[in-house]
Amino acid sequence: MFTGEYSHSFDKKGRVIIPAKFRNELGERFYIGRGLDKCLFVYPIDTWNEFSQKLRKLSVFSKEHRYFSRKFVSGFSECNFDKQGRILVPTPLREYSDLNDEAVIIGVLDRIEIWSKGIWEQYTNADDLDFNDIAEKMVELGIDM
Repeated sequence: MFTGEYSHSFDKKGRVIIPAKFRNELGERFYIGRGLDKCLFVYPIDTWNEFSQKLRKLSVFSKEHRYFSRKFVSGFSECNFDKQGRILVPTPLREYSDLNDEAVIIGVLDRIEIWSKGIWEQYTNADDLDFNDIAEKMVELGIDM
C-alpha cells in the first residue's frame, strides 16, 4: 500500500527520483500515465493488469466507453527505474501535468501520483473542497475508523 508525500526535483533530462519506499512496492516495471486533476498515475504491473481487465468489460458499442478507454489507456506506458532509482517521465506527460522543476510524489493506496508542486498546492488549498465536510460524507458511505 502506498502512503506518504515526498518532494523531489526533476533533472534536465526529465528524470525524477522515486522514494525508495515506493520503488520497493512498485517492482522493477510499472505503468505511468495521465491521471486526473493534471497529475500522473503510477501503477504496479499487477494493479494495472487488474484495472485493464475491468476496462476490457466496457462495451465497444458505447461511445463514452470507447472514448474513456482510448483517452485513458493511450496516455500510459510501461516504465522502469534507472540505477539511481529515477524514472524518465516522457515529455508529453510532463507537459500534461506541468512538471518542470519540483514534483510532489504521493502514495494513494494502490497507486502513486506525481504532481507539479504548484498544482498540488493549489489543489490541496482549494476553496471548493473542504476536507472535514468530505470526511463526514465518508461516514455515510460506511468508511469510518
